[in-house]
Amino acid sequence: MMKYYKIMFFMFMIMGTLVTVSSYTWLSLWLGLEINLMSIIPLLTNHKNQFASEAALKYFITQALASSMFLFSMLLLMTKTEQISYWLNNTMMMILYSSIFLKMGAAPFHMWFPEVLEGLSWINCLMMLTWQKIAPMIVIMNNFKFNLFIVAVIFFSLLFSSILGLNQVSMRKILAYSSINHIAWMLASILHTKIIWTVYFFIYSVISTSIVLILKKSAISFIGQINFSKKNEFNNLFLSASILSLAGLPPFLGFLPKWLTINYLIMEKNYFLSMMLILLTLPPIYFYMRLTFSSVTFSTIKSSMKDNSANNFFVIFINILPMFGLIFSTLILNNL
Repeated sequence: MMKYYKIMFFMFMIMGTLVTVSSYTWLSLWLGLEINLMSIIPLLTNHKNQFASEAALKYFITQALASSMFLFSMLLLMTKTEQISYWLNNTMMMILYSSIFLKMGAAPFHMWFPEVLEGLSWINCLMMLTWQKIAPMIVIMNNFKFNLFIVAVIFFSLLFSSILGLNQVSMRKILAYSSINHIAWMLASILHTKIIWTVYFFIYSVISTSIVLILKKSAISFIGQINFSKKNEFNNLFLSASILSLAGLPPFLGFLPKWLTINYLIMEKNYFLSMMLILLTLPPIYFYMRLTFSSVTFSTIKSSMKDNSANNFFVIFINILPMFGLIFSTLILNNL
């Protein structure tokens, strides 16, 4: 049962994000980010779990550093002196981008992200993977200027998530590196239009929610705990479909936003960025497939997965979307 003070902080967290999304001044942007930060810390802490408190402290220190960098660059950008205006428009914008990338966990500012997720509960992990990405992405979107620094962040996010995710056995860290990989795709999707980013983020949130709900209901934290059996056929189907959808393989729903992103980049003749996204997304598909191989190659009698994970109607509904969402989305887009 959720405590009343957590409900209050949860509402303040939502309010902070909405303030950032709807703001039109630098000060209100920073204020919304700070409200969001100070509200989520009590939600992450747990007096019964020292790892959650440690993760909340790591998150606070990292976000405080990013907020200081953001405030510093914001104050200098507001300085209107002709002698240093050219220097400010380049260096200070790079510092501002760095602070936002540090907040969202994009590479090479990503080292805190997997460590923080490792100590959190599954619901808090879901908030970090989805809701906490909205405000930084909106700030980047409203101040987006395509340059070499953005391309470097996209490249490092793809590269580090591909390499570091290969030797992970923790499901939380796998989802963390998967999130870093998808951050690169989201940055590429806002290169020319905001609609593709909206579609991408919504579909990514739905898929992440379906995976987290199955893992939470089944009490799974590591790959070794995924032990499929004939008693849990719904779990086998839902978890495998959601993981393959997160990998972006057709005919699952996760293929749609990557398809739209690549299609639009090719239409804008960004061939190098398109090729980079395609090639560096192949290694993550390997550790996605590694999670689903056991469902089709092994059949055990005893399972560590609980049998009640597919009894919830919401869990069933949210897991059906990654399986058949691409079909309905294609039909809708063809009729538009």
